Amino acid sequence: MKTNTIKIVLLFFLVANTTIAQKKATLIITNAKVITLNDANPQAEAIAIQADKIIAVGTTAQIEKYKNSKTKVIDAKGKTVIPGLYDSHLHVIRGGRFYNTELRWDGVKTLSRALQMLKEQAQRTPQGQWVRVVGGWTEHQFEEKRKPTLAEINEATGNTPTFVLNLYGEAYLNKAGLQNLGITEDTPNPNGGLIQKDSYGQPTGLLVAEPNAFILYSTLAKLPELTAAEKVNSTKLFMTELNSLGVTSVMDAGGGFQNFPDDYAITDSLSKVNQLTVRLPYYLFAQKPGKELADYQKWIEMVDIDAHDHDDKPTEYYVQGGGENLVASGGDFENFTKPRPELASVMESQLKAVIGTLVKNRWPFRLHATYNESITRFLNVIEEVNRETPLNGLVWFFDHAETVSEENLLRIKALGGGIAIQHRMAYQAETFISRYGKKAALNTPPIRKMIDLGLPIGGGTDGTRVASYNPWVGLYWLVTGKSIGGVEFAAKENQLDRIKALKIYTQGSASLIHQHKDRGTIKEGYLADIAILSDDYLTVQEDAIKDITAELTILDGKVVYGKGVFSKFAPVIPAALPAWSPVNFYGGYQKN
Repeated sequence: MKTNTIKIVLLFFLVANTTIAQKKATLIITNAKVITLNDANPQAEAIAIQADKIIAVGTTAQIEKYKNSKTKVIDAKGKTVIPGLYDSHLHVIRGGRFYNTELRWDGVKTLSRALQMLKEQAQRTPQGQWVRVVGGWTEHQFEEKRKPTLAEINEATGNTPTFVLNLYGEAYLNKAGLQNLGITEDTPNPNGGLIQKDSYGQPTGLLVAEPNAFILYSTLAKLPELTAAEKVNSTKLFMTELNSLGVTSVMDAGGGFQNFPDDYAITDSLSKVNQLTVRLPYYLFAQKPGKELADYQKWIEMVDIDAHDHDDKPTEYYVQGGGENLVASGGDFENFTKPRPELASVMESQLKAVIGTLVKNRWPFRLHATYNESITRFLNVIEEVNRETPLNGLVWFFDHAETVSEENLLRIKALGGGIAIQHRMAYQAETFISRYGKKAALNTPPIRKMIDLGLPIGGGTDGTRVASYNPWVGLYWLVTGKSIGGVEFAAKENQLDRIKALKIYTQGSASLIHQHKDRGTIKEGYLADIAILSDDYLTVQEDAIKDITAELTILDGKVVYGKGVFSKFAPVIPAALPAWSPVNFYGGYQKN
């Protein structure tokens, strides 16, 4: 009996050693403080990666067994390591095409610094081009706690045409910009927008969404574009900027003036040569008000929605479904400076036709919905479609849902839906409170109720216009309940512990489209999407969470970004094109 036991033990060790021998790592990270997000093994010191998968997580001694002469070893130098972040709502395809043209005020701490940047960029911008600040900032982030005046913008920019977008509420054109676009006293206001005039009837340069943001993004669409080569460079640099924040996956939510397939040519080309540095499932956003059904019928014929299930490219890039706006009549704009818009009476019939078509063809969908009143009407439509053509597990979710009620959360759960939340209130809490009061802001959105009901919840930013693309602002908001202006507005019950918040921005986002079984956790068999952080997420002061960045980022088991001591492991970041690009002088997200 004892001999048989010895044989069994020897056989076990022989099999174990053979398995390890077969699983030699291509990359090992050691000397790390690993936040695995695996409840069964929450912390570790080292990670072994083979190709694009994690093959072992444990102590340095345990992981050493997976090393051979060809294994690359990265010493994390005691820094915190997390799964790569997953932004479930970002406009990266559109944002990438224009990133190199944009002066980013995201993170700038003073208005005086923002105006100085504007002045410097105006001086270097060549004739025929514009200075543009395209969202991602709020006056509440500035020490001065105010917006720039048109006089200040004109003084800073002179004769260089300039467009400054403040979230999706308003935009400023300097005098040169007004002249360039031909906006005069005779220019009519577009539907849902205002071209402000002075007492003499002359345009001041202020464009206001009332609350329809069409006036803002239609004006922006008139500005000159980059060349194809510059757009490729711009898109690669925007993805690198996301990598520098630890982002490895994005769900692109489409957007106005983003036409399929033409405006996807840049990311299409990068995917073909395996140069995407974020995973990028994307949604198709109908562009023609009143003709949305025709768009989706056309795209359903063009796109095999299941094709990605058989795609052998390691970095996913494919059409995930329809959204975020399915019909223009359902647009309940998130401009809290203006009253909630009443949706048109034709919305239900138009939305039913589109969602019914998507469901019949098993196309997943997502739906922009800021206000509970809109969500009630949208759910009426979805329930009606479900009675006629059962959803039967089809992936769908709402975006935003800031004021959703518990009753409607229960309806969403009954229909198998989820919610993608974003940090828009970190940028607009003060504005929301000024209109709706402190009590209403306590549960905007009601995150704790969503969690308690077991709804799939994904974290996102809604960058680059209505908020910044920096997900650490979102994590700061989830943990502190504060705006970036420092106002604590969320109820204590809606302020999450740091692990739960991080799970929403990793596993939660993946769960929205049923991807959570192979990503969002540092665990054997999961995708090797990993970030080494600048600071210890679990112990840094709460207000400093928003300042965290990545020191090194890994996608598919390959290093895609590194700085400082980790830069030797990473690709060289090219200069931005054209040479006058603000990115060459300021980078992206600011820390000054």
